[in-house]
Amino acid sequence: MKRRNFLSLVSVTALGLTLAGQGCATQPATVQSETTLLVSAAASLQDVLGKVQPGFEAAHPTITIAYNFGSSGALQQQIEQGAPADVFISAGIPQMDALEEKDLLKPGSRQDLLSNQLVLIVPKDSTLGLTRFNDLDKNIAERISVGEFRTVPAGQYTEQVFSNLGLLEKISPRLVFANNVRGVLAAVESGNVDAGVVYATDAALSRQVTQVAVAPENLHDPIIYPLAIMNSSPHPEAARTFVDYLSSDAAQAVFKEFGFTSLD
Repeated sequence: MKRRNFLSLVSVTALGLTLAGQGCATQPATVQSETTLLVSAAASLQDVLGKVQPGFEAAHPTITIAYNFGSSGALQQQIEQGAPADVFISAGIPQMDALEEKDLLKPGSRQDLLSNQLVLIVPKDSTLGLTRFNDLDKNIAERISVGEFRTVPAGQYTEQVFSNLGLLEKISPRLVFANNVRGVLAAVESGNVDAGVVYATDAALSRQVTQVAVAPENLHDPIIYPLAIMNSSPHPEAARTFVDYLSSDAAQAVFKEFGFTSLD
């Protein structure tokens, strides 16, 4: 009787050790959780960042990028009002300055990433003969699309160009405002306006428009795209990984392909 009880105890103990060993064997050594990183970026970066994304996610499979594109001014206001964002990439310095003044940027994370040019475009089939910005003074372009002066960096640069050329008051009644630079491009593509002012990188994306002039750089502030990690980001390490990737050779090659100039 004692021998039977002893054998039963040995069997139960062995079974328990076997199950415990099997349980340990099926558990992975390391479990990496996935992170979704929210990047708020200027509308003019939509295509280029879309092409950067697959390379980044392939190199960092535990991080997924979700973009929120819009005018830099609108994105700035969203962040000020508490909208979530891990990284902000603006098409203008004032928008980033405004967030920095409110201590919304992670200290030491701000940097200048890219630069661009401002250009005058017309529909592909235009016969107006516009070849420079000063031609807008001739009243041959009845409708001119531009970004909103208050919230769209491209619009702010455009206002500076028109003002410095002495055109602003003369052509003001003919201006058609758009919420972002892609809205300007769409208006020119559709033929709803006679001309528009966009970034060179936007003009290069469309086969439906013709670039007729480049704004002299001495007529507007430098077109710089600053970026920063937000203080409120719940994923600062992942955000830093993404920001660092944007300075990599792979990402810089994509920026160059789309016509941007690297400032890194």
